[in-house]
Amino acid sequence: MKIIESSIIGKKSPEACEDGMVVTDDFIAVIDGSTSKTPKHLNPDMKNGRYAMMLISEYIREELKADASVDDFCQGVTAYIYNKVYEKLGVEERLKEHPEERLTASAILYSRTRNEVWMVGDCQAIIDGKLYENGKPYEQEIARKRVELIEQGLSPAEARKQIEPLLIKAMLSGQNRTYTVIDGFPIYREGVKVVALKMKPASSSIETYFQEQTKPVLSLNEVVLASDGYPFLKPTLAASEASLAEQIANDPQNIHSFIATKGIVEGNKSFDDRTYIRFSVEK
Repeated sequence: MKIIESSIIGKKSPEACEDGMVVTDDFIAVIDGSTSKTPKHLNPDMKNGRYAMMLISEYIREELKADASVDDFCQGVTAYIYNKVYEKLGVEERLKEHPEERLTASAILYSRTRNEVWMVGDCQAIIDGKLYENGKPYEQEIARKRVELIEQGLSPAEARKQIEPLLIKAMLSGQNRTYTVIDGFPIYREGVKVVALKMKPASSSIETYFQEQTKPVLSLNEVVLASDGYPFLKPTLAASEASLAEQIANDPQNIHSFIATKGIVEGNKSFDDRTYIRFSVEK
């Protein structure tokens, strides 16, 4: 695996950033801690989204085996959060009924051993030029409601406050039931996407390839992994940043060209933390 370029930029500051990136000999991952919907913090030093990101990063670095499957990851990271935090704090019973208070995040990982990309929650990737997404199914409807409220005269802050009960209601009914997140409770497996990188002959001539090669050889496959802080993901970091800058300049509240449940809050650099990594792999 060869890293071509990467970046993590917090919407407010590096210290408050809820995004994370992990690069090991066996995995490359982007983790996106979810924006908190509650003032309750399970770690008094940080918001729940950042704490979730840090725990998942720790699990990948220290616990995840090189030959792990996507199911191994889902089960292992769930147990890691549950045992390390929920059981120790004695909050597991409350959190069964209050998903909005859980440590919640999405993650996208590339497994070198399995040559697969795992999309566990709301994240995005470009693999061999094709865009892959795994968004929450309810968000667009709530985002449109926010747009309507702003068009009716509410401020962006007031509109966000109005839709937060809808976001929490969607979590109560759907979190790890109809859509997938990492939150310390069993992951909704049907919402996990797995993309296997395809084998491509190094030679441009199939006939020459079979004559010259005694075993399959993969040419370089280029992969981009990113959090949803990039509304329009592009094959390069510069292009992704340029597209985001255009969005911020022309539609900072995300109510026209890109519809979202939040816009830019005063004092922030963007509407969300953002992480991007582009790399090549060869088998």
